[in-house]
Parts: sequence; structure tokens; C-alpha cells
Amino acid sequence: MNSSVRRIFLFAILVLPLLGGLVWLLLAYDKAAPQVVQPAENTSAKHLDSVHSIQPLPPLPVLPPERVALGERLFRDQRFSADQTLACVSCHDLGHGGADGRRVSRGIGGALGSINAPTVFNSSLNFVQFWDGRAASLEEQAAGPIHNPLELGSNWEQVLSRLRQDTPLVAEFRRAYGAGPTAGNVADAIATFERTLLTRNSAFDRYLQGDKAALSAQAVEGYRRFSELGCTSCHQGALLGGNMYQKFGVLGDYFSGQPQTKADLGRYNVSGREEDKYVFKVPTLRNIALTAPYFHNGSVETLAQAVVIMGRYQLGRELPDEDVAAIVAFLNSLTGEWQGVLLK
Repeated sequence: MNSSVRRIFLFAILVLPLLGGLVWLLLAYDKAAPQVVQPAENTSAKHLDSVHSIQPLPPLPVLPPERVALGERLFRDQRFSADQTLACVSCHDLGHGGADGRRVSRGIGGALGSINAPTVFNSSLNFVQFWDGRAASLEEQAAGPIHNPLELGSNWEQVLSRLRQDTPLVAEFRRAYGAGPTAGNVADAIATFERTLLTRNSAFDRYLQGDKAALSAQAVEGYRRFSELGCTSCHQGALLGGNMYQKFGVLGDYFSGQPQTKADLGRYNVSGREEDKYVFKVPTLRNIALTAPYFHNGSVETLAQAVVIMGRYQLGRELPDEDVAAIVAFLNSLTGEWQGVLLK
């Protein structure tokens, strides 16, 4: 065997296996590594909605009108509370962004709840209900405040007894359901009404649908920064939220140095799993400009403060003032309309 052949032979048996192993390791790492889409710094804002699966709100569903009307009536009915002073609308004011503007809600006898009331607008699009996700549907959610002693403080037996004494109301139930009031059809009627509470036609939705003049230059820049900073990792989809759980304090201990309540434990209160401490359903950002104060504990009064805190504890960044102002301008563009009237 001459020297040239010998060198080729040694290369083949010594070097090629090493190169093959290196290639295999690189391919394995590529498959194991998380595949995260990171827009380039010069990404045009008009393409970010497709990158992050952000969509306009869907059309209103077609629902039985007699059940919608009955549900709206029940949503405003104070017979659901033990002392007959409060209704669903007391904490979910349709003239106040679907929330109540309080840090925590006030129940019967002035009792203070333990958590900030989420908006009822667009709630049908949430993947679960309540901050801790303990209800899988709007129908299941409806029973919660009725039985909570700090909210309506009642029960189905008491509520149904009152409703069944209302002859015209019983007739409405029979027209809508073919039977008088039951826990099932009461919850269904309320949920059916709530499914009509979609707030479409926001400036941002019009922008997504092709009207590029719908947003100011500052709001477009805010949308770009919101996307590129990584806010869309959690605030995505038609609701810009509402479709996943996330820990409050991914990149910092938000709760350090402050008194904690049971409500601060979030999803842990439902699952009992250690990894679910401080985990909450990601809230929708739709109509966020109308629903202060913010976070599950209602501890923050302004959108600008909320953006700073989110940057610090969820993204690990101290956001400059110009970024905060731009993102707030974008968030203001998420205010929509109900029944064709802009929310205020």
C-alpha cells in the first residue's frame, strides 16, 4: 500500500467517524432546542400578527334570541344574592368595561372579595374561567359567585325558589327551554347572553383587517415593540390572552417582600401542585384601558405601571419610557364596541 492510499485509509477510519458523530450531535441539539420565532429588529409591524397568531375577534355567534334575552334579564337580577341587593352586573358592569373598577369586588353586606373581578366582555373565548381556571365553562362559572359567601352568598335552592314564584319569568323559561327554572337552564341562559358580549371593531381589529390608517404611528410602534419584546408569548390569539396559564414572576419574584394572600397562589389552589404556585390564567388585553386596576390583586392603577411591571418580572427588562408610552398607545387601540357602540 503506497503512502497516498495509506493516508486516505487512515483518514477514513479515524476522521470520518468523528465528523459523523459531530453532525449527529448538532442535529440532535437542533431537534431538542425549543423552536421560538424571534422577529428581526426591522420586522414590519404589518407582518407581526401572522407571526404571533393574533386575530380579530370572531363574528357574533347565532344564538336563540329568547335565551339571550332571558339571560340578560337574569344577569341583572338581584334575587341571585342572599340579601337581594346584588346581581352579576354588580361586579361585571357593562358600562365599566365588564368589570367593577375596584381592587377586589364587594359582596353582600359590604364583604370584600379576595381577587380582582375579570371582565365579562369576550369571556366566552377564554379557555377556562376565573383567574385560577377552576371553571371549565361559562355555565360552570355562573354557579361560583352564587355560592361564594363573599359575593352573592346564596345557593341554587334559594335562587330557584324565588324565580319560580315569578309567573311571567316562569313563562319566559318555558318558551326558551320548555320547562321552568332549573339550575341547568338558568346557568345556560346567563352563559348564552354572555356569549353575545364580544367587543368587535376595535381600531386594532380594523388594522388587522387591512385598514392601516386605523392606528396611530405610536400605536403601530407599540405593537411592534409588544411583539418583539416577547409579550406575544403569552398575550396572543383573538383575545391577546385567555388561552394559557403563566407564572406571575417568570424572571423575578414579584411577591417577594410583600404580604401574600391565598389568592396569590393562583392555580395551586385548584391543583395542589407546587409548580402551580403563582400561576394564573393569562388575562385578555381586550378593552384593557377600561378595566383598571390591574392584575389579580388589583394592585396597579395605571396601564403604564402595569407595562413596567410586566417588563420587569415577565421579560426581565427595564423598559424605557418611550417603549412604555408606545405599548400603552397600542393597548388603548384594543377597546372595541358592544352592539355597535364604542365602549367607554
